[in-house]
Amino acid sequence: MLKVRATAMVAAALLLGSACSDSGQETEPAKPQPLQWGECPADSTGDGLQCATLEAPLDYRDPDGETIEIAVSRLKSADPGKRRGILLTNAGGPGGASLSYPAILKQLGMPERVLETYDVIGMDPRGVGHSTPVTCGLKAEEWISNVPPYAADAAEVTEAAQAAETIAAKCGDSGTAGLLPHITTANTARDLDLIRQSLGEEKASYFGISYGTYLGSVYTSLFPETTDRVMLDSATGPGGWDAEFSRLYGQGFQDRFPDFAGYAAEHPKYGLGRTPEQVEKKYSELAGDLDRRPSAEGFNGDLFRQLTFANLYYDWKFEELAKMWQALDQGTPVPQPSTGPTSTPAPAGDVPADNYLASQLHVICNDSDWPEDVQSYQRNVEADRKQFPMFGAAGANITPCAFWPSDPVEPPVQISAEGPSNVLILQNLRDPATPLAGARQLREAFGDRARLVTADQGGHLNYLYLGNTCAEDITTAFLLSGERPARDQACAAVPRRAAAPGNMG
Repeated sequence: MLKVRATAMVAAALLLGSACSDSGQETEPAKPQPLQWGECPADSTGDGLQCATLEAPLDYRDPDGETIEIAVSRLKSADPGKRRGILLTNAGGPGGASLSYPAILKQLGMPERVLETYDVIGMDPRGVGHSTPVTCGLKAEEWISNVPPYAADAAEVTEAAQAAETIAAKCGDSGTAGLLPHITTANTARDLDLIRQSLGEEKASYFGISYGTYLGSVYTSLFPETTDRVMLDSATGPGGWDAEFSRLYGQGFQDRFPDFAGYAAEHPKYGLGRTPEQVEKKYSELAGDLDRRPSAEGFNGDLFRQLTFANLYYDWKFEELAKMWQALDQGTPVPQPSTGPTSTPAPAGDVPADNYLASQLHVICNDSDWPEDVQSYQRNVEADRKQFPMFGAAGANITPCAFWPSDPVEPPVQISAEGPSNVLILQNLRDPATPLAGARQLREAFGDRARLVTADQGGHLNYLYLGNTCAEDITTAFLLSGERPARDQACAAVPRRAAAPGNMG
């Protein structure tokens, strides 16, 4: 059993009008309602941020039926004369609260010209935070992450399946089980358009990171004629977080690890190796040792691998990761993790304690039809352990989605080239969480609707995070003018960022 402190470290580190969808399911428009702006909840405040509550249909196929609440925020343009419209935003997850995200973007240094061009709109997506929240009634130690645990062999896949089945059953029996089938990316995209209508805007621009790139892709696919500029940073791929995407974590880890290995080798004080090759060998040694004998604090090999993966997200986490390795290598207490601009705050008020992981499960399990055969996961784990030995046997492992108590209520929205050419995708070459392969697949699915800008950087997220002038200038120009490069473009690397952006964390 993992100790609660070790469990908490994973949670702190991992952070993801009338319309006819391509699935053929038609929905009647919900009636827009004006938003009444006021103060924001205490945990979602920010300079100039206003909040409101919107009622949305639980099931868009029944627009006059049961409703849920959607918490919405606004950071108004400081210069109405320069205002173009609204910029809808999402901070990823899924399961991530985004109500305070407009204020966070300002704090991260979003250019004043962009903030003048738009009223920046945030929201807690359906099922999340201050919107009507969902729960699975999970305790902290029951399911620490929706990135599956590393499986050493077929027997450990079977063991993971037993735990996953229990979690899925708890979600199906929870106090919010009536909401369960309707917490989907497609419905969240419909909520976004309902916000647009409620604000009286003919069109809306969009900026999303990580999982938010999939939400934005679905949004502009369902509502191509009412989306203005669509900016996607660190893309999941056209299928969102499905079984194929989960398996990409093995590749993402392998792509990214050399950056950390180089850092550790350049800092011999940690005793992890004087060359990248020695650091990689140390990873295997530590994982194997902890597989055989977990530490006194509850760190086993699975947790070590998962925390290493989580701390590869950002360069500024490398020092913390090296200290964690050093402590585990020397048998000393592991330092507490720091927090940063992407950290998920503790639930407040009436928000269930497991809301982040529960809402994430609802979205990823509802969005696509996951394989249900345990043996298929055993085969995939074995294949990916060979192809991506450092983490492939985690990404390919089974999740509660294999036992989810509800079938998808509609087919996945098809991302295609149909629609205006108004999408810009920004992607780091060595992103562990949303690997380059997914961004390339999304670019191909969008066809000429999109342009792809890659940056020769490692880590997750780019705009406002890495200080890459090439990538940031292209992104800012697109948000200001709608102009994109004539063709896909590659940006060179910049020096590693040692501190969290905006001095946060």
